[in-house]
Amino acid sequence: MSNQGGTVEKPGCHGDTAACEHISRMLARISDKWTLLVVRVLGQGPLRFNALRREVGEISQKVLASTLRDLEENGFVSRTVTPVTPPQVEYALTDLGRDLLCPVRALAEWVVANSVRIEASRTAYAARHSRD
Repeated sequence: MSNQGGTVEKPGCHGDTAACEHISRMLARISDKWTLLVVRVLGQGPLRFNALRREVGEISQKVLASTLRDLEENGFVSRTVTPVTPPQVEYALTDLGRDLLCPVRALAEWVVANSVRIEASRTAYAARHSRD
């Protein structure tokens, strides 16, 4: 959103620095590569760790475990342990995690719709700055 001075105001901030910082921190938590992929995959239904790892693709065990812990800590994912031998652990999106799917899909659609323009801007920028 632009105001009359030509600056862009973040939705939800309205000049409140603390609110802007909070929004930025939350976006940083959910917008990294692996978090978005895990949320997308779990949007199709609950999975156990190794099945989730196979679906996500080229992710290390350590990074997936860390991503799942972060998602659980922030309330996007639930972790259910079934007490059998060996224990079975299943991960699923919570209501909050499912609420995140719609904006994530909208952002993905925006990226797809604008990727040619973004790449053209990157190419033009590189051409302008390669002469420096």
